[in-house]
Amino acid sequence: MTELHELDAHDLAATIARGDVSCVEVTRHFLERVEADELGAFVTVTPDRALDRAAELDAMTDRPAFAGVPTAFKDLTMTAGVPTSMGSRLMAGRVPDHNAHVVDLVETAGFVSLGKTNTPELGLSSYTDNDVVGPACCPADPRLNAGGSSGGAAAAVGSHLLPWAPGSDGGGSIRIPASCCGVIGFKPSRGRIGAGPDSPTWNGLATDGVLARSVRDVAAVLDLLARPVPGSSRVWPAPATPFAEAATRDPGRLRIATWTDPYLDFATASPGSVAAVEAARDSLAALGHEIVEIANPWPAELEQQFNVVWSAGMASVPLPDEAIAQLRPTTRYWHERGGRASAPQLAAAMTYLELTTAAVNASLADVDLFLTPTLALPPQPHAWFTESGDPAEDHRRELLFTPYTALMNMSGQPAVSVPGHVHEGLPVGVMLAGHVGADALVLQVADQLVSRARS
Repeated sequence: MTELHELDAHDLAATIARGDVSCVEVTRHFLERVEADELGAFVTVTPDRALDRAAELDAMTDRPAFAGVPTAFKDLTMTAGVPTSMGSRLMAGRVPDHNAHVVDLVETAGFVSLGKTNTPELGLSSYTDNDVVGPACCPADPRLNAGGSSGGAAAAVGSHLLPWAPGSDGGGSIRIPASCCGVIGFKPSRGRIGAGPDSPTWNGLATDGVLARSVRDVAAVLDLLARPVPGSSRVWPAPATPFAEAATRDPGRLRIATWTDPYLDFATASPGSVAAVEAARDSLAALGHEIVEIANPWPAELEQQFNVVWSAGMASVPLPDEAIAQLRPTTRYWHERGGRASAPQLAAAMTYLELTTAAVNASLADVDLFLTPTLALPPQPHAWFTESGDPAEDHRRELLFTPYTALMNMSGQPAVSVPGHVHEGLPVGVMLAGHVGADALVLQVADQLVSRARS
């Protein structure tokens, strides 16, 4: 008999809808698993709130489609009445009085939140560790980090504490932990999901997204979240075909460009990363797609300009000196670095990112999708990122770890980390990306890869 926690959100919703199990029973089952969690997936657990909501859903005669299916929100996401620390001891115990837009959409669909998932301080790192609850761990080996910044969400989904979880991604923060934890992690096109008033999108880098174990769950949640927010300056029209339907369609024969060399010359793809891409390339060729091997088309100068924009965002947070002193060294590094950037430098950096990524994509207009490693290295020990004690070295190691994902944030392209390959006992994801707006196409091919890996 299949256990409840082994089901994806669709099958779990169907089980509840048939009356095989109640929303309260499902919630209790998952809360028991969360209570036993040793991976650091959660910062806060809200059992009373979750059980009350489950009871409300059980009492409804006309329940929403995903009534009773559990999830949890990233600890960066404003959630009314629930402590939201943003992974920082500065904000530990802070309780928002309203929901972020994404929270309202998820809860309206009937999902039951069990709490808040772990994240690094202010979501700034590609690994998850903080001074609130400590690190999030890789389910395959708890000695290794789950990746960041949606590391708690990925660890929870990968260890079957949740069937899916929301995440956010400003430089790879969904796809990085998805690769480390062996799950699917999808970042949509820029503006596909409305940010809402609590998530300024002036730099266009960050977006909400989805971590799950099935592409159909990713697509269904994308349909729920891809709705315009009143006042948003970036709005996509509703797709002619819902993503949940489009994701199952045959995309036809596509032209897919692939490379494994990082765009940073001091980074090197590990044997596991290369092997994962080779396996995915072979699978895609067997499915009838044309595979074109090319040199990495992205200039290394992007990294320096990205850092100006990234650090300026951190430096814009108004913090008194006594608060800055309480930040973790890496957070202080970004705050101080951003404070040194002038307004002309910021404008020049944003212009460079926009024009350069547009030119690269224009040069590849005859290609439908792009296939690369998600990460250059496998999951790393928790201390590996910070053991030097030098934040600049921390940053260099993060670049060695993940020299692929941030490119898709600079360009605004949809991208997904797809699991299926295992190297020396650890999961290794590959990244599929498409041109801006090609979200459905990315999901279609991701579904093909996932289905082939499971067959």
